[in-house]
Amino acid sequence: MSAKSCAVALIVMLSPGAAHAATDDCPAKSTGVDDVIAALDAAPGCDAAMKVFQACEYGTSGDVSFGAVVEKKCGADFLARLEAPEKLAYQREMRVCDRKYQNESGTMYRSFTAFCRAEVAQRYSRRALQAAQRPR
Repeated sequence: MSAKSCAVALIVMLSPGAAHAATDDCPAKSTGVDDVIAALDAAPGCDAAMKVFQACEYGTSGDVSFGAVVEKKCGADFLARLEAPEKLAYQREMRVCDRKYQNESGTMYRSFTAFCRAEVAQRYSRRALQAAQRPR
């Protein structure tokens, strides 16, 4: 195996969600885009949607549409309640994800970006849900 092949294999193995994809079965009826999106939509919350995303990922630009569903599902937990400074911070973190791999070629980098964005949304969702559970 050439050094370039080893590097590509390592990058794919280290891709966000790769460890989960190897151990979890995708709960969608098939690995088709529509079935995976239906499974993401059916997930009962942000964390569950992220698990479906990790289990069903393609590791290519096809993950962009999956990540968008996760972002939307997670965003329902917090977006409407964000104050202006928090909203700006969220948007800034999303832009960091967008820029992180923008100069890289290959569809796996679009997948990395989709996972980065979904992870940011998941983090904000978890914070919002934890804050809502705290006694006032």
